[in-house]
Amino acid sequence: MSFDRVQLKKELKFKAIRSSGSGGQHVNKVASKVELSLNIETSTSFNMAQKERLLSKLKTRLTKENILIIQCEETRSQHKNKELAIKRLVSIINEALIIPKQRKPTKIPRAAIKKRLKNKRLQSERKLSRKKPKTD
Repeated sequence: MSFDRVQLKKELKFKAIRSSGSGGQHVNKVASKVELSLNIETSTSFNMAQKERLLSKLKTRLTKENILIIQCEETRSQHKNKELAIKRLVSIINEALIIPKQRKPTKIPRAAIKKRLKNKRLQSERKLSRKKPKTD
Protein backbone atom coordinates (compact mmCIF):
# COMPACT_ATOMS: atom_id res chain seq x y z
CA MET A 1 0.00 0.00 0.00
CA SER A 2 1.39 3.35 -0.95
CA PHE A 3 0.30 6.83 0.01
CA ASP A 4 0.62 10.31 -1.48
CA ARG A 5 3.98 11.59 -0.18
CA VAL A 6 3.67 15.03 -1.81
CA GLN A 7 0.29 15.61 -0.18
CA LEU A 8 1.63 14.29 3.12
CA LYS A 9 4.46 16.86 3.17
CA LYS A 10 1.88 19.64 2.68
CA GLU A 11 -0.11 18.42 5.70
CA LEU A 12 2.82 18.32 8.10
CA LYS A 13 3.08 20.97 10.81
CA PHE A 14 6.50 21.95 12.08
CA LYS A 15 7.46 23.70 15.27
CA ALA A 16 11.02 24.79 16.12
CA ILE A 17 11.99 24.57 19.79
CA ARG A 18 15.18 25.24 21.70
CA SER A 19 17.13 22.04 21.96
CA SER A 20 18.06 20.66 25.37
CA GLY A 21 21.52 19.72 26.55
CA SER A 22 24.89 21.38 26.43
CA GLY A 23 25.94 23.80 23.74
CA GLY A 24 27.03 26.98 25.44
CA GLN A 25 25.72 30.43 24.52
CA HIS A 26 24.56 29.34 21.06
CA VAL A 27 21.93 26.95 22.43
CA ASN A 28 20.13 29.77 24.27
CA LYS A 29 19.34 31.74 21.13
CA VAL A 30 18.78 29.11 18.40
CA ALA A 31 15.74 26.85 18.04
CA SER A 32 17.27 23.80 16.36
CA LYS A 33 14.98 21.08 17.74
CA VAL A 34 12.12 20.26 15.36
CA GLU A 35 8.72 18.93 16.37
CA LEU A 36 6.70 17.47 13.51
CA SER A 37 2.99 16.72 13.88
CA LEU A 38 0.50 14.97 11.61
CA ASN A 39 -3.20 14.53 12.20
CA ILE A 40 -3.97 11.10 10.77
CA GLU A 41 -7.78 11.43 10.88
CA THR A 42 -7.91 14.62 8.80
CA SER A 43 -5.11 13.62 6.43
CA THR A 44 -6.01 13.28 2.75
CA SER A 45 -2.81 11.34 1.94
CA PHE A 46 -4.31 8.06 3.12
CA ASN A 47 -7.46 6.16 2.18
CA MET A 48 -9.85 4.95 4.89
CA ALA A 49 -8.30 1.47 5.16
CA GLN A 50 -4.83 2.98 5.59
CA LYS A 51 -6.10 5.42 8.22
CA GLU A 52 -7.69 2.60 10.21
CA ARG A 53 -4.49 0.55 10.00
CA LEU A 54 -2.33 3.50 11.08
CA LEU A 55 -4.64 4.33 13.98
CA SER A 56 -4.56 0.74 15.23
CA LYS A 57 -0.83 0.14 14.68
CA LEU A 58 0.38 3.50 16.03
CA LYS A 59 -2.11 3.87 18.91
CA THR A 60 0.70 3.96 21.50
CA ARG A 61 2.43 6.83 19.65
CA LEU A 62 -0.66 8.98 19.06
CA THR A 63 -2.15 11.71 21.22
CA LYS A 64 -5.82 11.68 22.28
CA GLU A 65 -6.67 13.69 19.15
CA ASN A 66 -4.92 11.03 16.97
CA ILE A 67 -1.98 13.28 16.17
CA LEU A 68 1.41 11.68 15.55
CA ILE A 69 4.24 13.78 16.98
CA ILE A 70 7.90 13.22 16.14
CA GLN A 71 10.76 15.21 17.65
CA CYS A 72 14.29 15.46 16.30
CA GLU A 73 17.26 17.21 17.91
CA GLU A 74 20.13 15.11 16.58
CA THR A 75 22.00 17.85 14.75
CA ARG A 76 22.63 21.54 15.41
CA SER A 77 20.93 22.45 12.13
CA GLN A 78 17.19 23.00 12.11
CA HIS A 79 16.98 22.06 8.41
CA LYS A 80 18.75 18.73 8.92
CA ASN A 81 16.56 17.96 11.91
CA LYS A 82 13.51 18.72 9.78
CA GLU A 83 14.68 16.31 7.07
CA LEU A 84 15.47 13.62 9.64
CA ALA A 85 12.02 14.01 11.22
CA ILE A 86 10.35 13.63 7.81
CA LYS A 87 12.41 10.50 7.05
CA ARG A 88 11.48 9.05 10.43
CA LEU A 89 7.80 9.79 9.85
CA VAL A 90 7.83 8.13 6.41
CA SER A 91 9.60 5.04 7.76
CA ILE A 92 7.15 4.76 10.69
CA ILE A 93 4.17 5.05 8.32
CA ASN A 94 5.64 2.54 5.83
CA GLU A 95 6.29 0.07 8.65
CA ALA A 96 2.75 0.45 9.99
CA LEU A 97 1.16 -0.03 6.56
CA ILE A 98 2.93 -3.34 5.86
CA ILE A 99 0.46 -6.21 5.98
CA PRO A 100 2.24 -9.43 6.99
CA LYS A 101 1.70 -12.55 4.90
CA GLN A 102 -0.67 -15.14 6.32
CA ARG A 103 1.09 -18.30 7.44
CA LYS A 104 -0.01 -21.38 5.57
CA PRO A 105 0.01 -24.35 7.94
CA THR A 106 1.84 -27.27 6.36
CA LYS A 107 1.61 -30.97 7.10
CA ILE A 108 4.57 -32.58 8.88
CA PRO A 109 6.40 -34.85 6.39
CA ARG A 110 6.05 -38.59 6.97
CA ALA A 111 9.86 -39.01 6.99
CA ALA A 112 10.19 -36.47 9.83
CA ILE A 113 7.59 -38.33 11.90
CA LYS A 114 9.39 -41.66 11.33
CA LYS A 115 12.76 -40.11 12.26
CA ARG A 116 11.36 -38.65 15.48
CA LEU A 117 9.77 -41.95 16.52
CA LYS A 118 12.97 -43.87 15.68
CA ASN A 119 15.09 -41.50 17.82
CA LYS A 120 12.52 -41.80 20.60
CA ARG A 121 12.70 -45.59 20.50
CA LEU A 122 16.53 -45.58 20.48
CA GLN A 123 16.61 -43.25 23.49
CA SER A 124 14.16 -45.52 25.32
CA GLU A 125 16.31 -48.61 24.59
CA ARG A 126 19.43 -46.76 25.78
CA LYS A 127 17.78 -45.95 29.10
CA LEU A 128 16.44 -49.48 29.49
CA SER A 129 19.97 -50.90 29.05
CA ARG A 130 21.21 -48.78 31.97
CA LYS A 131 18.86 -50.46 34.45
CA LYS A 132 20.06 -53.15 36.80
CA PRO A 133 19.03 -56.61 35.67
CA LYS A 134 16.20 -58.26 37.62
CA THR A 135 17.23 -61.14 39.85
CA ASP A 136 14.45 -63.65 40.49
